[in-house]
Amino acid sequence: MNVHEILRNPDEHVRFAAYLDELGLVADPDEVDLVGRVLTDPDRTMARSAVLRHLDRRADGLYPGPAYDGWARTMTQAVIDHPFLAQRLREWALFRAVTLELPWQPDELLASSNWLQLKTAAGTNTEAIEMLAEAGRTRRIRNTARTALDHRGLALD
Repeated sequence: MNVHEILRNPDEHVRFAAYLDELGLVADPDEVDLVGRVLTDPDRTMARSAVLRHLDRRADGLYPGPAYDGWARTMTQAVIDHPFLAQRLREWALFRAVTLELPWQPDELLASSNWLQLKTAAGTNTEAIEMLAEAGRTRRIRNTARTALDHRGLALD
């Protein structure tokens, strides 16, 4: 099924599922074009949700490896007119830096979304987890970080 066929279906739930299927199968050279076409759906919220799910799925599989940087640059250009999607890609870059122990700024993590703080709190970087156990934005983030530290035998004093 192509995007034009998907667009003919009036049910946004059916279109959402079809977009996810198409995005999950797209070849790398066609990914930017498909993301752009999905984002033309009249239901902009649903279209952005489908692309967000795709970006998360792809970033999660790519972030530890060398292909991530090129993919992220390409996808950032593809979603440049969609601030929430561009922000998610920036947060994936920060998550990657924290997880792989590349240079990162604590203030950036503390200013990041609940999504990124929670994902990082359940992660592997002890410095970031300790920081979030103390200063995470929500009780859930702080508790997740404390639990992660407890499981490592690194409970805060």
